[in-house]
Amino acid sequence: MSSDRLTAFSDGVIAIIITIMVLELKVPHETDLGALKGLLPVFLSYVLSFIYVAIYWTNHHHMLHTVKEVSGGIMWANTHLLFWLSLVPFATAWTGENRFAAWPTAVYGFTLLMCAAAYSLLQHMIVRRHGEDSLLARAIGHDRKGTLSMALYLSGIAMSFVSPRIAVGFYAFVAAIWLMPSRKIEKRVAEEEAKVEASK
Repeated sequence: MSSDRLTAFSDGVIAIIITIMVLELKVPHETDLGALKGLLPVFLSYVLSFIYVAIYWTNHHHMLHTVKEVSGGIMWANTHLLFWLSLVPFATAWTGENRFAAWPTAVYGFTLLMCAAAYSLLQHMIVRRHGEDSLLARAIGHDRKGTLSMALYLSGIAMSFVSPRIAVGFYAFVAAIWLMPSRKIEKRVAEEEAKVEASK
């Protein structure tokens, strides 16, 4: 089985996740600009979550370009990732509605942590299927950025009960370091395509 169907299904789920998140932005009944002030925490949590979902979509897109054959393990690992991503709208809404209170902020961080762990598992399943010398394995190397991200999520979860604002700062910092997708996978894919063209 090729990765095309897996990509299409994942894209559809991610599009629905973004749609659900934006529906949480309730339109105020008042007509003055002051009415928008109360929506600021909800809007900020939406912006951060939108950036996160966009980051996952971008990196997921690049990663699936390396998949030549989809196994049952890869399918389930991908479904596992989509499950945790589908909880982002709930965590986003709870955090925003409660103005970044301790428990909602901690649950938001836990959701992000599980998304990261699920993404790491999917990477592992793809490498396991295609080998340690595969395109993805060579591109990600030791995945230091992924390890750092999970450490920052754990720090943010713990910090939620001390200062939720600092915790959100941790989450925002992780998003910032992932905003620019790694060019390694893209470069490796281009090299492989060039080799195929040269061999024709």
